[in-house]
Amino acid sequence: MSIVNTTTSATDLLAEFRHKQGGAAGGSNELGKNEFMELMIAQLKNQNPLEPQSNGEFIADLAQFSSLEEMQNLSSSVDSVVGEFRSTQALQASAMVGKSVLAPANFGVLDQSGEMTGVVNVPASTGGLTVSIQNSQGELVRQLDLGQSEAGQKAFSWDGKDGNGNSLPPGRYSVVAQGRYPEGMEQLETLMSANVDSVSLGKGGGITLNLAGMGSIALSDVQQIN
Repeated sequence: MSIVNTTTSATDLLAEFRHKQGGAAGGSNELGKNEFMELMIAQLKNQNPLEPQSNGEFIADLAQFSSLEEMQNLSSSVDSVVGEFRSTQALQASAMVGKSVLAPANFGVLDQSGEMTGVVNVPASTGGLTVSIQNSQGELVRQLDLGQSEAGQKAFSWDGKDGNGNSLPPGRYSVVAQGRYPEGMEQLETLMSANVDSVSLGKGGGITLNLAGMGSIALSDVQQIN
């Protein structure tokens, strides 16, 4: 075994350690507190007895070890806090099951109640606001005239009937909102109302709401809880 001179510290052995670890099958280049301690012990065993490591150098190595241990403990604490936060989020989100939420969408679901509701985001006052309802074939089945509207959110409701007063079957219907401005007609964003069937927690901690007839959306996409 070779002798390590006085200028060699635990950190000087890091390169050799990583080289050996990287060369091994499946080796890791990460230096944890256990590997750091092994390097320090190896240094003490192999130092030149005629020129032993000074107290100052040894204290410096201990300080590095202590700092590394504190960082790893801090990382574990942060991971624990993040885990608890995600669990709390999931618990809070589960309370939304059965409730109705508003989320950005260009379609809605006409359920057995025979009503479909939503909101139009109006960026600026408009002289004429309309909401067109289309069936799955893209055919216009009803147009709602909401009249003049100030900037803000304008709620609307469709009774599930066509222009002749005939009730249409439940299902998914497209929604197109338009506002009349000096430059012409402008398509506007719509938020549709839907019931929350269930809540899913993704591998990365993201929370997803599964909406009746509308699929899944991220919890962050919810604009309003009714």
